[in-house]
Amino acid sequence: MSTNPSEVFPARLKAARGKRALTQGDLARKTKLQPSAVSHFETGARKPSFDNLKRLADALEVTIDYLLGRVDEFKGVGPTTDRIHRHIEKLSESDRQIVEDILKSMNTRSRKEE
Repeated sequence: MSTNPSEVFPARLKAARGKRALTQGDLARKTKLQPSAVSHFETGARKPSFDNLKRLADALEVTIDYLLGRVDEFKGVGPTTDRIHRHIEKLSESDRQIVEDILKSMNTRSRKEE
């Protein structure tokens, strides 16, 4: 997939909406946008404002970075990830390393349980 957000965004928006099993109308209601706006965003005919981009990401439980193609992972991204990231940024380097070690350990345990 291209790294140009103008090309990536429409496809990512449509894919995320599909993963959440939402129609364009459902997404429009969740974001308080017009259904035609969602359609235009998905076809690339229009680009959302920053506020609308945030609404879309929040409603779809993905990050803006995912919608813009800056990250590829759909699973595990969303508002919770953003909140955690903001808190981690405030930690000292040694505390960030501890958190990273804990997360790696939990991820390894989770994979073993699957």
